[in-house]
Amino acid sequence: MPRVQLHRIAQARSGDKGEGSNAGILARSEAAYAFLAEHLTAERVRTHMAAVNLGGVVRYEAPNMRVLNFLLEDSLGGGGSASLKTDAQGKTHGLALLRMELEVPQEVLDATPAPVGG
Repeated sequence: MPRVQLHRIAQARSGDKGEGSNAGILARSEAAYAFLAEHLTAERVRTHMAAVNLGGVVRYEAPNMRVLNFLLEDSLGGGGSASLKTDAQGKTHGLALLRMELEVPQEVLDATPAPVGG
């Protein structure tokens, strides 16, 4: 099974939510969403983002939009104006999550358009 970065099958948007941030992962196809709904767990995201997020991770699903939204509960060091972190609004957290590597079945890759330019 090919090992690829998450950005091959998804896009992301992220931002601040008080002391935490949210990272919305938007699957590029129905096949990619089905795969991610099964394999991209809150625990997997928590492990990947452990250097940034000191708290738990909660996953929300929006299948009609092919989105998994992850709330990183303690990732901003107190929030926008209180934080000393470089990214106090969590704008880069989605991009960091897209660097996660996953073993993705070839049929999912074949059914999913590649990102423009890569």
